[in-house]
Amino acid sequence: MKVAINGAGVAGPALAYWLHRGGHEVVLIEKAPEFRTGGYIIDFWGVGYTVAERMGILPAVKQAGYLVRELRIVDEHGNRVGGFDASIFHRLADGRFTSVARGDLAKAIYSTIEGRVETMFSNSIAALEESDDYIRVSFERGSPRDFDLVVGADGLHSTVRELAFGPESRFERRLGYGVAAVEVEGYQPRDELVYVAYAMPGRQVARFALRDDRTLFLFIFVDEEVEGAKPHDVAGRKRLLHRVFGDGGWECSRILEAVDQVHDVYFDNVSQIRMDAWSKGRVVLVGDAAACASLLAGEGAGLGLTEAYVLAGELFRAPGDHPEAFRRYEERLRGFVEGKQKSAKGFASTFAPKTRFGIWFRNLATRLMAADPVARVLSGGMVRDDFELPDYGM
Repeated sequence: MKVAINGAGVAGPALAYWLHRGGHEVVLIEKAPEFRTGGYIIDFWGVGYTVAERMGILPAVKQAGYLVRELRIVDEHGNRVGGFDASIFHRLADGRFTSVARGDLAKAIYSTIEGRVETMFSNSIAALEESDDYIRVSFERGSPRDFDLVVGADGLHSTVRELAFGPESRFERRLGYGVAAVEVEGYQPRDELVYVAYAMPGRQVARFALRDDRTLFLFIFVDEEVEGAKPHDVAGRKRLLHRVFGDGGWECSRILEAVDQVHDVYFDNVSQIRMDAWSKGRVVLVGDAAACASLLAGEGAGLGLTEAYVLAGELFRAPGDHPEAFRRYEERLRGFVEGKQKSAKGFASTFAPKTRFGIWFRNLATRLMAADPVARVLSGGMVRDDFELPDYGM
């Protein structure tokens, strides 16, 4: 079949890889002018880790990743008040765990199809017109083309989902937080392989030292801190961070000075996507477009890889019968994914407790995680996946 995939993040290129192996003709469409690397750090484990292993990219992912040694929570004076040895997660995941920039994971996936699958950069799907035998795709640039299937792998704010299923407001469920991420060069101090976090009621800022003298900052804050609509320009995002964190202790003033020097600030609401169905006619969704668990879930990339593999596998098992393949894909994954969404929703409040007591209790809980049994209880099994990955023979 001819398949159009909108979105070249994690799920889109992974699906392109497996569909190409299955003999399909794939076109990957990406609105960015070139492939994007870097980005915020994600923890990578579980069933997505196994899919990466089957794709042969695990060595590249581990090389790009970081073996984080410690999560350290500090007070306004920089004194350690909470945290734990991060090796606990490696033990709980039987060593199958790494932390990697989301864009670097995507790059490793894209390398498997680069030059073998047609990729349209600086473009996006603009309209869909479905008939009995095909679906006509109009693009922002270029002439329309006909395909057998269209896949929305274009994230939380999916264009394909909006075109085929309706406005985002019908499916987005906000978790009550906003998030911003910024990467800067030359920031001091650096605590290598240590994730350092400082919290105030309803607000948290953290830093992590990257390679090549870069530092990633992650800001999390309750929705009430965002007055009106979220800022869409970089200057507005910087003003928001100054307003929310400008009175903070620790390194807040120094961090904001560093933020003022950059040209890009990622900002979004912390949200989930909840849908009654992941497919409609010849259109199907994967990854965050179908069932975003939220940025704070920590496993969105792994879920996207898993969904891409299962969707391609079900199409392989039901050749020429995409309705049946779509049904099996959703039937196999929905319970697993919704369980991850439920866990993420309950876990979100630990990132930015809204009261001083909440911060104290969170800090205490993290200190107790030095013991494996306590860590297993407090992590809620988040670093283990209760899902058996099928072998489709692709």
